[in-house]
Amino acid sequence: MHDPHSERMSSTEQRAAAGLAAVFAFRMLGMFMVLPVLATYGQDLAGATPLLIGLAIGAYGLTQAALQIPFGMLSDRIGRLPVIYFGLLVFAFGAGLAACADSIWGVIAGRVLQGAGAISAAVMALLSDLTREQHRTKAMATIGMSIGLSFAVAMVVGPLLTRAFGLAGLFWATAAMALLGILIVAVLVPRPPRALATREAGVAPQALGPTLRHPDLLRLDFGIAALHAILMASFVALPLALVEQGGLPKEEHWWVYLSALLVGFFAMIPFIIYGEKKRQMKRMLLGAVSVLLLCELFFWQFGGSLRALVIGNVVFFAAFNLLEASLPSLISKVAPAGGKGTAMGVYSTSQFLGAALGGLLGGWLFQQGGVDAVFLGCALLAALWLAFAATMREPPYVTSLRLALSPAALQEPGLVERLKAVPGVADAVVVAEEAAVYVKVDKLQVDRTTLERLVEPAPAC
Repeated sequence: MHDPHSERMSSTEQRAAAGLAAVFAFRMLGMFMVLPVLATYGQDLAGATPLLIGLAIGAYGLTQAALQIPFGMLSDRIGRLPVIYFGLLVFAFGAGLAACADSIWGVIAGRVLQGAGAISAAVMALLSDLTREQHRTKAMATIGMSIGLSFAVAMVVGPLLTRAFGLAGLFWATAAMALLGILIVAVLVPRPPRALATREAGVAPQALGPTLRHPDLLRLDFGIAALHAILMASFVALPLALVEQGGLPKEEHWWVYLSALLVGFFAMIPFIIYGEKKRQMKRMLLGAVSVLLLCELFFWQFGGSLRALVIGNVVFFAAFNLLEASLPSLISKVAPAGGKGTAMGVYSTSQFLGAALGGLLGGWLFQQGGVDAVFLGCALLAALWLAFAATMREPPYVTSLRLALSPAALQEPGLVERLKAVPGVADAVVVAEEAAVYVKVDKLQVDRTTLERLVEPAPAC
């Protein structure tokens, strides 16, 4: 029997984190590989226009946004594994449909179907079922890193695969990755003892209203929507700018993205450390959004040479990676006690909606005024985001904890008030149906062991 309070992850937890991170990585790799190639190779498809290519780039976001919360709730009812298997099969079928398409509409249909395999919430809920609360943050960070890595790999592998096998080959590779994901879940991921519908891992309907009325959460939701809209719109224009203004053949684009992502990844690390350690997350956020805005203006004004486009790409991806990594951390800090799962569900939905709208916006702007119109439109969106973010309060530097309650502790009056009186406890809420209390704590002031002792009632004399 593994010690429930051990500071080390058990082998089961390690297998769960590694296996589910791999599933996420393969699935997101299939989503992202299309980004650097569709604007250039997609022009050869029947009926292709810039607007429809933009729609194809972001189309997966529409169904992903609509279905990921319902699929997460369905996994609470029928189990995680059936939802994950079904979602991966739908994703593979969508990739196959896009691979067989000879028109832009066929690719759009395939991308819409890919997005319908919306398993993100179910995978995160399964990870929560398979890990203890004190290790859940590490396990979720593993998945976060796998998504970031898959994005970096996709920017390089997408152009290389398409160069070798065409768009159809790229989509068939995507289908194969989804099927490999099914195999990983079947073989590597442990079976959960039972589904735990906790408020940290899934959407709680009763927490939805407060989440949608929370001003700072809404600012962050707008931020992730704007970030992914800017990303998708930029990928309507950047590959074409590299060809037309930089004189770089589409088969050679991989090295630009590889350089940008490698430099951008290492460039962001000091800023992440600064924001967290020095408790300057708001300043870091505003700085990164400002850099994103300046990048788009730079592309607009000076993107006429390959050197300028490469430099712009490097700085763009440094800012993008920094924002992509820091926004979920801010959501976790700002969400009220017991509301993290719901806040993350709304956040993810906003991200996918942003991707869908960004593809459409990029395609429409390109039809109106070429790459310059896209870059200027992205700059305006970044400026709007900067205005929203500037009014945000400095986030509380707290962590969410979930403490199990005994039947006696659950009946004890005044527990929440007693917890809130502890220095370093920002918020607390008892959820009777889970026999647990959710607490937001500053770990520099109070630790988990102290709180666990506090929630247990004193023995009767």
